[in-house]
Amino acid sequence: MASKLPLADTVGMALTTLKANRLRSLLTMLGIVIGNASVITLVGVGRGAQNLAEEQLSSLGANVLFVVPGSNDTRRQGVAFPRTLVLDDANAIAAQVPSVKRVAPQISANEVVQAGARSTSASISGVTAAFLPVRSFEVARGRFISSEDEQSAKTVVVIGPDLRDKLFPSGAAVGESIRIRDQSFSVIGVMEPKGAVFGSNQDENAYIPLTTMVSRLTGRDPTYGVSLSFISVEAKDEQSTGPAKFQITNLLRQRHRILRKDDFAVRSQKDALTIVGTITGGLTLMLGAIGGVSLLVGGIGIMNIMLVSVSERTEEIGLRKALGARSSDVLRQFLIESLVLASLGGVIGTAVGLGTVTAVAFFSPLPAAIGASTIFVTVGLSGSIGLFFGVVPAKRAAMLDPIVALRSL
Repeated sequence: MASKLPLADTVGMALTTLKANRLRSLLTMLGIVIGNASVITLVGVGRGAQNLAEEQLSSLGANVLFVVPGSNDTRRQGVAFPRTLVLDDANAIAAQVPSVKRVAPQISANEVVQAGARSTSASISGVTAAFLPVRSFEVARGRFISSEDEQSAKTVVVIGPDLRDKLFPSGAAVGESIRIRDQSFSVIGVMEPKGAVFGSNQDENAYIPLTTMVSRLTGRDPTYGVSLSFISVEAKDEQSTGPAKFQITNLLRQRHRILRKDDFAVRSQKDALTIVGTITGGLTLMLGAIGGVSLLVGGIGIMNIMLVSVSERTEEIGLRKALGARSSDVLRQFLIESLVLASLGGVIGTAVGLGTVTAVAFFSPLPAAIGASTIFVTVGLSGSIGLFFGVVPAKRAAMLDPIVALRSL
């Protein structure tokens, strides 16, 4: 009985066969290359989106809560928020919730802002002096709104850097005047860049005293009083966010005399991170699955080409068997050829994917990234696909009758 061919010799024969058909080998690997590059790129971009969302949330402060008008149901259905969150609620939270350090009520509205011949649309926010420390914002030039500005309802404004660039291209904004609803406001400060949070560019906003916002722009609701857009609440520390959320919820339920459905919602950064993680995690999984389909197509391509190769090499297989080669030797050679094609295609595709992820991270604001575990899993998956789809051609080659194969010589 013929002895088993050493593995090194089998590998050498497989590599020699692949080198002899370089173009076919390259085209066969192309499907795996594209599939691997797609998986790496799509997963990297998906993780980049998750990282970006987490960075934006972190910029809001780890121990910040947001109290917004409207129940969870109205928020999901896109119904207009009821105007039930009022200034007295913010004052009550500051006075009666022991886990709270600061409270920053806010009213926001979109208005046209003018400076000389230039005009643009901007979000105008009526805030208090507590806004700056609660939201972790900083002033680049000038100063922020003070308690005196609030008490006197002064017509002063602090603008974001992007809004400053639109209205005052020369850069000199502090001391200048802008008009909001044909009312003149003196620019007293320019904010440090903050960036976008959930698609809203914070650097295009303008901030005026809350009392000025009520007296000059929005007015007081005759039924509810000063209706707020939302309330930012800073807990004493990160561990206090849970108790603060519980205490705020109970307080507002008592104040609003709620028996069944809340007409407000309290959101923490942890809640937002959980929601963002679920969404972006699902997105990353979906993108990875799309890339996996490309890998599957590449595996089918390998099987197709290897089946064609078996048909073309019938004489070679018959001659080898006639000279004493075992069926297992033929089986191993074809499996090794499939494994080499898939693994080499996986390595090349991974390199292409890593280059694409690096380019996305460098040329765009999206911090795309990929973990080492994903790289190893993807390359390993490529090799596994080569073995899986190489089994059928390998078995067909191994089962060839040498007498039948030699008839074609």
